Amino acid sequence: MTLEQYENAKARYAALGIETEKAISKLAAKPISIHCWQGDDVIGFDNKDGGAGNGIQATGDYPGKARSFEELKADFLKAASLIPGKKRINLHACYAVFTNENPWVDRDKIEYKHFAPWVEFAKENSIGVDFNPTCFSHPMVKDGLTLSSPDKNAHRFWIEHCKASRRIANKIGEALEHKVLHNIWIPDGFKDIPADRLGPRLLLKSALDEIFTESCAHVIDSVESKVFAIGVESYTVGSNEFYLSYAASHPGVYNLLDNGHFHPMEYVSDKIPALLPFFDKIPLHVTRPVRWDSDHVVLYDDELREMMKEIVRNDALDKVLIGLDFFDASINRIAAWVIGTRNVQKALLFALLQPDARLRALQDNGNFTEKMMVMEEMKTLPFGDVWEEYCRRQGVYASDEDWFAEIVKYEKEVLLGRK
Repeated sequence: MTLEQYENAKARYAALGIETEKAISKLAAKPISIHCWQGDDVIGFDNKDGGAGNGIQATGDYPGKARSFEELKADFLKAASLIPGKKRINLHACYAVFTNENPWVDRDKIEYKHFAPWVEFAKENSIGVDFNPTCFSHPMVKDGLTLSSPDKNAHRFWIEHCKASRRIANKIGEALEHKVLHNIWIPDGFKDIPADRLGPRLLLKSALDEIFTESCAHVIDSVESKVFAIGVESYTVGSNEFYLSYAASHPGVYNLLDNGHFHPMEYVSDKIPALLPFFDKIPLHVTRPVRWDSDHVVLYDDELREMMKEIVRNDALDKVLIGLDFFDASINRIAAWVIGTRNVQKALLFALLQPDARLRALQDNGNFTEKMMVMEEMKTLPFGDVWEEYCRRQGVYASDEDWFAEIVKYEKEVLLGRK
């Protein structure tokens, strides 16, 4: 792309009252939290004999998944080098780094020292960190239940795990001098029709009350609902109604929206503006469901653009905490990171290049025909030229063909050597 192409695109947008320079500047300042678990199919470092389970499943067997802390770091950095903009890394507690000095402990006993290497990694690469307890893929998931389990030992184990996880998140935030999003998702539910729907939710509520009692100044707390999961198709304890009610009645706790965790006819793009009048923050996980929460790699599709438009047009860039959550083991895992993250940024840029004030005025005045015309016209403006200029300024490839060549080279030189 030539500078002349960008200047022509800039003029086209300026004619509609849109400043491309301002859009580029805002996009460059918005961090995206990139999930570490795409790199190894959600296996982690604390459960080498097992894989993902209890409501989590990565399908496929593409060669070269990360098998260690060093490999996962290297793969993440390779992906990050091909992604423009500010970044965070989102960690699960199962990615604790165990050494001879800090040997393996179970999840209810993990400490900050097991994640200090991740903090050093973040400092070295000027990225932020988010953190999650790992309430799955563990023998203490009893009959599909964790924080809602009637088994006293299991119930206590997962409470202590989440408390330990919050303390770690708080120490990470203190070390990096920023707040860490600490998000609780549990797989709890039943495969068939339950005899008691209330009891498990009362146990979950009491567990959350205890977990959130301890003050953690560097933590943003959130809870994440799901409509159903593998093996718990009939009943999910942590439903959206439960967690939304909990967050609304517990200041400082937020209801995280994952756009794969709802019925296919529900749209998170509509839920964002529904929550904005009531919450000063909305944590968001971006994925791509196919018929159900299958966590496919994020594409530049209609719902992604609508979610980003709702964030931008409602002046919520500082309120909505954007993270990714997908895991595809059927394709090159590093390419998956790059494609998904770049698509979120593309959608954000597209949203930043909309004439929102004009569209809002047209709607308020009942000029729906003109509103439709303008919305359609925006789809064919030279958005790609602005994106390419943004990538150029960020020092990354604008062309997908160019960055993909880097991935192919890395696969041949590094990934295929992993057995």
